[in-house]
Amino acid sequence: MIQEIEQDVRETSQYLDREVLSEAVLEALRKVPRHRFVPEDQLEWAYENRPLPIGYGQTISQPYIVAIMTDLLKLRPGQRVLEIGTGSGYQAAILAEIVDRVFTIEIVEALADGARERIRNLGYEHIQTRKGDGYFGWESEAPFDAIVVTAAASHIPPPLVKQLKAGGRMIIPVGSRFMVQQLLLVQKDSEGLVTTRQILPVRFVPLTGSH
Repeated sequence: MIQEIEQDVRETSQYLDREVLSEAVLEALRKVPRHRFVPEDQLEWAYENRPLPIGYGQTISQPYIVAIMTDLLKLRPGQRVLEIGTGSGYQAAILAEIVDRVFTIEIVEALADGARERIRNLGYEHIQTRKGDGYFGWESEAPFDAIVVTAAASHIPPPLVKQLKAGGRMIIPVGSRFMVQQLLLVQKDSEGLVTTRQILPVRFVPLTGSH
């Protein structure tokens, strides 16, 4: 799986502005047992470089996508990261191998409950989970050094921009289910000025909620 991810990174380096992932991201990918985050009927494909269904119309993302989204955030120890769309908890576990605190929100109650139990059983005590509408973020724990959104939004949610710390980064797919989605890197500078950069076309399930 790692070799396939590294090959995909080389093949898309013109989009990513890099040919290799950081060692911290590679080490996280090696350490997190992906088979613990997929349903039993998907176990034989757990380490293939592709997304897999986890029920309720949701998926566990392709490992390559998890890898580049994590890498683009340029994470460091000591940071606090917000994830929108816990799913099975795999992305949160990858983040938790690098940073000190991860806050993750899932709108589907069954998935939120399953991820909470899975994360606890694997010993990730510094991941905090919550059921809720991720569009509005987690205001009581803001600001965050980084935010990762694992479902496609029609636009960048203003509450998430507000909760991003100055100097922070957010990675989010933007677009509709039936059109090309773009993975966007959102950066807020020390003065609070926000800029965005398109990374590459992607396909994610849509962000849902009252918005």
